[in-house]
Amino acid sequence: MTVSPSAADTGDAIAWFERRLRHETDPADVAAARAAGEPTTVVDVRSRASFDQGHVPGALHLPARELPERHGELAGLPNLVVYCWGPGCNAATKAALELSRLGYAVREMIGGFEYWAREGLAVETATGRTRLPVDPLAGPVG
Repeated sequence: MTVSPSAADTGDAIAWFERRLRHETDPADVAAARAAGEPTTVVDVRSRASFDQGHVPGALHLPARELPERHGELAGLPNLVVYCWGPGCNAATKAALELSRLGYAVREMIGGFEYWAREGLAVETATGRTRLPVDPLAGPVG
């Protein structure tokens, strides 16, 4: 059964999606913003081992569990975007909540590092920079 939304339902939906877009972003939008020269501070909230295995190039490494002591390192940095492993990890959500409580304007990169890498965006590891092939389930190939 299809139900047509009322004007109130539509207004509520618009408000909901606008709120989500103020607080979430995705790998493609982060990459596009950076390519356009928009100052963006990308923060990896995973463990050191995870960060060394691969991260967004130029990301700051600030593990979520260290935020209470180290959040001052983010003071004054533009457009904070936090990420963790991927959709199965909520460390970025927890970090964004913690940073919001501490007064920071922050967005969560949905899809996390997993989708950053799966979309074929540049990846930095402890041994250098690389780019993985695009996963056909995450983006257009070729």
